[in-house]
Amino acid sequence: MSDEGGSGHKLVDKIKSPFHNLKQSLEDSLDNSHHLRDAKIHLSHQKHKIGKFANLFNSEHRHDEEHEKRCDEKRKKTCESHRFESYFPEREGNLAKWYVDGRNYFWAVSEALERAQETIYIADWWLSPELFLRRPPYFNQEWRLDQVLKRRAEAGVKIYVIVYREVAAALTCNSEHTKHALQALCPEGSPGYGNIRIMRHPDHNVLENAADMTFYWAHHEKFIVIDYRLAFFGGLDLCFGRWDSHTHQLSDIHPEGVVHEIWPGQDFNNNRIMDFQDVKDWKQNELSKADNGRMPWHDVSMAIIGPAVYDIAEHFVLRWNFIKRDKYKRDERFDWLMLRGREGDDEDLVGVQRPSHPVGEYVLHPLHPLEEIVQLEPGQGTVKAQVVRSAADWSNGTLTDHSIQNAYSDIIRNAEHYVYIENQFFITATGENQSPIHNTIGAAIVEAVVRNAGRGKENFRVIIVIPAVPGFAGDLRTDAAMGTRAIMDYQYKSICRGPDSIFEKIRAQGVDPTKHIFVFNLRSYDRLAKTNAVKKMEADSGFSYQELQRAEAEEIMGEGIHGNIDVDGGRDKHMGGAGQQKKAEEQSDFAHDSQKLDYQEHAADVKRRFEASRNDGATDANSGAGAGDEQSDGKGGVITKGTADPDCKVAPSVAHHAMAGQGSLMDELWEDDPQEEVQNWVQEELYIHAKLLIVDDKHVVCGSSNLNDRSQLGTHDSELSVVLQDTRTLSSTMDGEPYEAAHYAATLRRYLWREHLGLLPPQHPDAEGDVNAQPPSIEPANNVLDQEDSWHFVEDPLNEDLWKMWTEQATVNTETFRHLFHPDPDDHVLTFADYDRFLPKESVERGHVFDQFIPPHDVRSKLDKVRGHLVWMPLEFLKDSSMAETGLQVNQWTESVYA
Repeated sequence: MSDEGGSGHKLVDKIKSPFHNLKQSLEDSLDNSHHLRDAKIHLSHQKHKIGKFANLFNSEHRHDEEHEKRCDEKRKKTCESHRFESYFPEREGNLAKWYVDGRNYFWAVSEALERAQETIYIADWWLSPELFLRRPPYFNQEWRLDQVLKRRAEAGVKIYVIVYREVAAALTCNSEHTKHALQALCPEGSPGYGNIRIMRHPDHNVLENAADMTFYWAHHEKFIVIDYRLAFFGGLDLCFGRWDSHTHQLSDIHPEGVVHEIWPGQDFNNNRIMDFQDVKDWKQNELSKADNGRMPWHDVSMAIIGPAVYDIAEHFVLRWNFIKRDKYKRDERFDWLMLRGREGDDEDLVGVQRPSHPVGEYVLHPLHPLEEIVQLEPGQGTVKAQVVRSAADWSNGTLTDHSIQNAYSDIIRNAEHYVYIENQFFITATGENQSPIHNTIGAAIVEAVVRNAGRGKENFRVIIVIPAVPGFAGDLRTDAAMGTRAIMDYQYKSICRGPDSIFEKIRAQGVDPTKHIFVFNLRSYDRLAKTNAVKKMEADSGFSYQELQRAEAEEIMGEGIHGNIDVDGGRDKHMGGAGQQKKAEEQSDFAHDSQKLDYQEHAADVKRRFEASRNDGATDANSGAGAGDEQSDGKGGVITKGTADPDCKVAPSVAHHAMAGQGSLMDELWEDDPQEEVQNWVQEELYIHAKLLIVDDKHVVCGSSNLNDRSQLGTHDSELSVVLQDTRTLSSTMDGEPYEAAHYAATLRRYLWREHLGLLPPQHPDAEGDVNAQPPSIEPANNVLDQEDSWHFVEDPLNEDLWKMWTEQATVNTETFRHLFHPDPDDHVLTFADYDRFLPKESVERGHVFDQFIPPHDVRSKLDKVRGHLVWMPLEFLKDSSMAETGLQVNQWTESVYA
């Protein structure tokens, strides 16, 4: 009676469940019926979806189950065993290459993407599918980002993309268009169908993810992994506004033909004048190139081959699986990614889950064993690299990781000679009294300065290069600029204002901070080539130059203006009507399209009529341009140049005169009234977007992380950076003494300093044949231009002659811009009343010459003294006024957003 298999127990079971047999029969039928089983799975999914609302009351819902606790403990022990408490170890044997500014970087990316064979991972804050990776765009249409990805997908490459899903009320990254555009590339039935998958995160659907919606923080990483062999990372997003060269020109008006323009459509922008505010009406969100200069863009990114690539790929796989779990768990379009080396009991480290009813496949990456990935040649990999990140529960599903902050603080604290920082922001704390600011980098700077001063290092320097205005406000006096003023206020309080600032903390210990800490901005000038020939053709044709530039944009990047309809039927409703949007099933290779949409045909007509008016009516404007204006494009069509003056000798830009070896600006040709030239001179801050730290010509940290709480705390924006130290040395000099510098750090620092001082030659937009615009898989090493005299001049970062040139040229540049343009911010503006007197009258457009009646010769002679782009940061700006009053925009609930 008591044995476990006895009949007594069977009788009890039947009594407990009188319908036992019926229940078992129904369950068997349910399992054997696909239809009923699908219904059962659907009900299970709905139950879990509803159950997610319970997470509103459980902030630890990703960390409270036993298997989650075990995973967290494994990660914690791994972090504790590594430098900077990073999840990733320091890896030896890597080959790294740096890219200064977008021209070189985007060209290298285009080369690497084109050679992809198996997989491409892209993680980005903003991705513009219509971004041209090579310039000029008209002659490089096959190198538009979406077309490169389309070719690789059709070749069988699996492409995985993660982009930040912005809060539309706060930002206009237009990730919805990114999704539709990429999903439209390979329609069903095409060779690449299903090979491009794009995720957006975080989720803002209250019905799906109420507990995990994030409105304040962003996915800010920018990196690419190709075939598990090569990775790119740094400050450059694959988006509009980022492409630039060392020349940093502002003008893009071309009398010789609009097809020569560098920045089409919204890629030409100046956020001080007009941010990307209204993506649904691109015509209202477009600057006229005839009247405005663009905002130039300085940035640094890198590429790496070697063991560290696996770590960057692992981070992507974790993020993919986390977002799959968080948002797409029941979406069959998105597979779970398994990672070789993180299988079995360790698959939880990359976020793989095994639900009872999984949706989507389990795909093992890389597609081939790690041993089959092409390795470096012996001796090629001399760089030690360690991936560090800012990550937390909301962004990664992990416990908080602030190893970027740990790396910055530790490396700066132990600096022996200098600290060099390029960053978009500079907001940091020296202690516990600067809430809402909490990152510790400021304390590390104070410690480094005081320690080195105490040991007699009188010329230990901290050199900081940041934007003049670290946001995109137009008029800083307006209420709309309150957020930007709050950021600037935090920066000044971090650097030099108040007892807890870096300056005052150092001064309190008997050290003069002004002898050790120096802060600079960058600024550029140019001349708009708005000649009389352009004005005449505007009048004769009935089209403004702005309409001509708009037509050019429509012709070569219309989808980025009017939107797409994708393979799932989704479309960019916010960008225009369905009739204007290219349908996926009708789309062919962009570079070989024989038929154009209506708006593209209209665009070509505008260009033809503009050209035809040049002939003073000799050619009917409706019949096309005159002889010689069009030429075959080799594809059965014609190139319409949009030319105002084919013989124009006025340069479309004169910004190259700030660089090396360019002769005198006084000799630059202007064929029209000299006083009209005065109206065409423009200036703008050179926006610094790099996220770079170089210390002692040995250590480099580069990635996506800004120097503020958003990027450094780990709980806010997600970030990825890499710490690099080259074991290959370079015989150099430091403070007059022989010094063995790390080759990678020293060559990058020398290159950057020569760019800022105007000691490098200008760059042509076309990077064909430039070693520095190739991925390391093709050209392993950078061309450091060590044959130039300037190479040795900037060798010793503490050399007094170099420092004299640096500071004196910054002073000349600052005073020249102040005298001619009155740019803001400025040290002469101490109050808002000063501000009103300082800025030009409303009749003078922002960025133009302050005194429109100044003799033309005076403008040229003054600008001829400008070299490079260095200017002093105005540390006195608005020091006698309250910069950010507490109110609706800035208060105890929102202040951490700006810090």
